[in-house]
Amino acid sequence: MKFLDLAKVQLRSGAGGNGCVSFRREAHVEYGGPDGGSGGKGGDVWAEAVEGLNTLIDFRYQQHFFAKNGRPGMGKARSGIGGDDIVLKVPVGTEILEEDEETVIADLTEVGQRVLLAAGGNGGFGNLHFKSSTNQAPRRANSGQPEVERTVWLRLKLIADAGLLGLPNAGKSTFLAATSNARPKIADYPFTTLHPNLGVVGVDGAEFVMADIPGLIAGAHEGIGLGDRFLGHVERCAVLLHLVDGTSEDVVADYHTIITELEKYGGDLAQRPRITAINKIDALDEIELAQKHNELVEVSGGEVLRLSGVSRSGITGVLRAVRAEIQRRDGAVEKAAKAEEEGAWQP
Repeated sequence: MKFLDLAKVQLRSGAGGNGCVSFRREAHVEYGGPDGGSGGKGGDVWAEAVEGLNTLIDFRYQQHFFAKNGRPGMGKARSGIGGDDIVLKVPVGTEILEEDEETVIADLTEVGQRVLLAAGGNGGFGNLHFKSSTNQAPRRANSGQPEVERTVWLRLKLIADAGLLGLPNAGKSTFLAATSNARPKIADYPFTTLHPNLGVVGVDGAEFVMADIPGLIAGAHEGIGLGDRFLGHVERCAVLLHLVDGTSEDVVADYHTIITELEKYGGDLAQRPRITAINKIDALDEIELAQKHNELVEVSGGEVLRLSGVSRSGITGVLRAVRAEIQRRDGAVEKAAKAEEEGAWQP
């Protein structure tokens, strides 16, 4: 299945049915009175997050979603049938944006979460509705409310516990393949990964979801190399694992490139818990490894782990460090929820 994380769709709700002007006409009924029914309500357009989807590819082939109109009212006090709703089934983690691609309408982060995107028009009243003691034979009825048309963007942001960051060819896909059942494309050239991948990673009997995004380059925050869209997939992660290619000639410059893009991207991405690791240590001798490791420790101001996705050396230690950050996040969320529950008002 092809991966698509951005789609533009056009929506239109159903118009309400018109009310009916009608009078009862039967033998031996001299004053039948009004009996015009009201029109039916137009269909709504909804979006719902469902299980089993991880791409917006379906919206590439269908971009128009039009709900049914309500049927008009009829004589003998018969109301019109309401129009059928339309439900856009989207993956969990989908943001719905206005046409300007900036204003967020809704963020669907849980299965079953729904949002109304376009409300159907109400049906018009028939003349039976207007009958009163002073107006026994009203000859007017309301028209149904018109439909609502709008254009929205669907943007998928993967939901993962941890995210992999690094320059192209830093070994992110190799690391994900070595630690999970995910099978991303792996090759010895930059930009092998063209779309994000998810893998379930296990360590010490615990599992968590890790996202591998395509390599970032300078200017990614401005959309160069689609970097702004790729960074969106790690916005929800509890921790970021920054892999630095140990075979690079300048590991410090590589490190600064990624950090600069995180800072310029905005939000709190640059302040997110981050683990730095030097990768491909099996391709370095002891002296070269020690030198590059010390350079990264100095520039990052913290611990730098060592690993090799090919030989699997140091992988367990890295996964344990990632898992510890995820547990710290989960503990903070649980503590906040408990505090909110205890502080809730009780009669």
